[in-house]
Amino acid sequence: MKTSLGIWALGPMVTRFVPGGYQPEHAGESTAVKIARAVEGLGDLMDDYEFHYPNELSHDNLDDVRAALDGHGIYTICSGLHLDPRFGKGGLTSLDDKVRAEALRLNREAAELAAEVGAQMVIWPGGEGFNYPFQVPYAEVWARLIDGIADAAQVLDGHGRLLFLEHKNSEPAMKVLMRNVGMALHVIHTLRARGITNVKVNMDWQHLIMNGEHLPEYAALLAAEGLLGHQHANSGWGTFDDDNMVGATAFMETLELALELRRVGYGENGERLGFDLYPYTEDQVGAVRRSVLQWRFIESVAARIDETELRRAQQAKDAVRAYELVYAALGA
Repeated sequence: MKTSLGIWALGPMVTRFVPGGYQPEHAGESTAVKIARAVEGLGDLMDDYEFHYPNELSHDNLDDVRAALDGHGIYTICSGLHLDPRFGKGGLTSLDDKVRAEALRLNREAAELAAEVGAQMVIWPGGEGFNYPFQVPYAEVWARLIDGIADAAQVLDGHGRLLFLEHKNSEPAMKVLMRNVGMALHVIHTLRARGITNVKVNMDWQHLIMNGEHLPEYAALLAAEGLLGHQHANSGWGTFDDDNMVGATAFMETLELALELRRVGYGENGERLGFDLYPYTEDQVGAVRRSVLQWRFIESVAARIDETELRRAQQAKDAVRAYELVYAALGA
């Protein structure tokens, strides 16, 4: 399947402890410079790239970025509301109508830019939530969130583009409203009841792992509903959004995911494996390259698993036989 990379993997790697970043030499780089670094270092390992609007991509730098892409594509435009301090207490869910109107405007602009460049759009509402009990009127902020997502989805639908929803349980809001797959599906089914059908799920692997949501199980369930829209590939320890290299941890879960993606034909209709990485102290291009190569190995192992025998083992729920087949594919 084709690949894409979130360009935020090539930033200064800031944290709340080191606000200047672990790699401050990249702090002043323009998006075009970051793209040039990625294209030079990754070449054909990466097909397309992903950007937040307007911080990483807008009409102001679109020509420069396209030149730096050197023929590579723009696959997603992501909502950048969480990067704007005006929306520290929420944008789409702000109870200040002026603040919310500005958030809606920016998301509409992002949707229009996505349509203009032939991309899809991602909304990860990381700043839409609360930090304390008693802080928000839950029903009201949820209604505002769904209406705000619907607003962007309708703009995209008018241009034949898709909206991918990405959940996360915490950060930057300590309790993100849409914090698990079930809540994302609640949004999608509420929108479907309104006749809005161009919304699917973006599976960020570490976000699922943090929730104890088993990657291959959710891929299979979402695919069965026609809602498996995009993948953000990474790994981590499961307690924080590490965005580590693919296959560094959760190896068996990632291998089974590769098998399920093969089973459901993910990629056959142009879907991408998007890499969402945050190499705090590692060589950035090197970490991305290693992730792509490790995924290719994992996918090749999945392709070597005897699918006929595995299905027989699964019909009997025979875990011992299943692992004989998995380890045989690994060369044991």
